[in-house]
Amino acid sequence: MSIVESSNLVAATKTAFVFPGQGSQKVGMLADLAAQFSSVEATFAEASEAVGFDLWQIAQSGEGLNQTEFTQPVLLTASIALWRVWLELGGVTPKFLAGHSLGEYSALVAAGALSLGDAVKLVNLRGKLMQDAVPQGQGAMAAILGLEDAKVVELCQVASADGEGSVEAANYNAQGQVVVAGASAKVEAVMAAAKEAGGKAIALPVSVPSHCSLMKPAAEKFAEALAQVKIEMPRIPVIQNVNAEAAADVDALRKALTEQLYESVQWTKTLQLLQDQGIQYIAECGPGNVLSNLAKRLPNIEKAFPLDTQSRMEDALNAILVAEGKIA
Repeated sequence: MSIVESSNLVAATKTAFVFPGQGSQKVGMLADLAAQFSSVEATFAEASEAVGFDLWQIAQSGEGLNQTEFTQPVLLTASIALWRVWLELGGVTPKFLAGHSLGEYSALVAAGALSLGDAVKLVNLRGKLMQDAVPQGQGAMAAILGLEDAKVVELCQVASADGEGSVEAANYNAQGQVVVAGASAKVEAVMAAAKEAGGKAIALPVSVPSHCSLMKPAAEKFAEALAQVKIEMPRIPVIQNVNAEAAADVDALRKALTEQLYESVQWTKTLQLLQDQGIQYIAECGPGNVLSNLAKRLPNIEKAFPLDTQSRMEDALNAILVAEGKIA
């Protein structure tokens, strides 16, 4: 079901949907929903035909699931399968959409800006280019907890000034939670400095240092592919990662998607913008509950819902319909 087909649904005034990025994948995702809704496997079949390999098999077996080039199309497809189930069940059309990193592509498909087939091919290529940009073991990412954003940036600058290589703030996920990315030795230096400064540091199990300058070569190649893909203006506003704004036109949208590979994800600002726009309910349209847990930290967000199981989907559907005044 496309967004056009859902035009008979009343648009929400208090609800936004967010779409997760890499790291939310898990073996067996959406299996229970697939048993109840044929649209789940149909969505995976549609996406699999576009990329030329079986995304459902990867999602259920786990074989290749943590390889970036496969992870990205699998996660995007899972998010769109959940989106279609939501619409099939009569869920409201959200006021805003946003996606974390890879999730931005899921949001754009849901908004009618990209076709599912084009999007899975793009993110498959995106994953390959990201993987090829930095030799295995030379890049790393880590979550720094309990320090102010400015302090983390300062630690990155100090570490980068010493010798070759750099490290940068990659994801501003929430107050007191910043992910850094860059050369492995530099990331380790920031982790050590963060602990000395009273914070916590957790190495992330990733093979690609995303959203830092090491990804600029990948971005240059990706921009060429992106220029060949048909993109329309989103029919639901999509808040983009690089500037926490909705694109003014398609050219700006393409530019932001290219820059997203090497610029920081402004998720803290994205959630703040949603709150400032009167959003009170957030639904996480993808596997897991990472983004809904982040949203719960905001004072004006009354409820954040994961949608990745039938029971979670039904809870969110009923609560949001009541909150939006569609049912008593």
